[in-house]
Amino acid sequence: MLTGAGDKAFCAGGDLKERRGMTDEAWTRQHVIFERMVRALIDCPVPIIGAINGAAYGGGCEIAGCCDFLYAAESARFALTEVTLGIMPGGGGTQTLPRAVGERRAKELILTGKPFTSAEARDWGFVNEVFPLSELLPAALATASKIARNAPISVRQAKLSIHRGLQLSLRDGLALEIEAYNRMVPTEDRREGVLAFNEKRTPNFKGR
Repeated sequence: MLTGAGDKAFCAGGDLKERRGMTDEAWTRQHVIFERMVRALIDCPVPIIGAINGAAYGGGCEIAGCCDFLYAAESARFALTEVTLGIMPGGGGTQTLPRAVGERRAKELILTGKPFTSAEARDWGFVNEVFPLSELLPAALATASKIARNAPISVRQAKLSIHRGLQLSLRDGLALEIEAYNRMVPTEDRREGVLAFNEKRTPNFKGR
């Protein structure tokens, strides 16, 4: 689960005071670190739940977009404000936001830089659910607990199949799904899951 400290911001984006007077070379070197972070989040085999507890602006909104899905506090706000600063989203924002909310809505939000609420983010498909701030972390942890009780290999393979399959044609996506599915057939967890079902007990998955 990925969340921010306190109750004001999830992540407010880059430190513009630090960047004042920064050379082009230093700016580019720093941004490479952000690029690696984005790829690490997107490629993480373990599901990442974003619990957006406050402002998610600029790079913070992009980090949110890298999560597998999002829960947000009612007070949370989102924005990709980069074009108002003479730059553009460079941490995945032009790729993850359109995939969540559609091309036209993403263009509106990115090209204007205007903020949007957690309720709007939910209605547009960027956020899964909205909660009062006091209920946000318990809800996210409850969902994380449900996922953690499932077979680890199954969860990883299902996440991989969804993520990569959306980048393929339907036919190629189906082939990818079967390849991912077949990885589980010889596992101990597959046998344990069927046995537990027939014995009417909770399965004890080991990730093997």
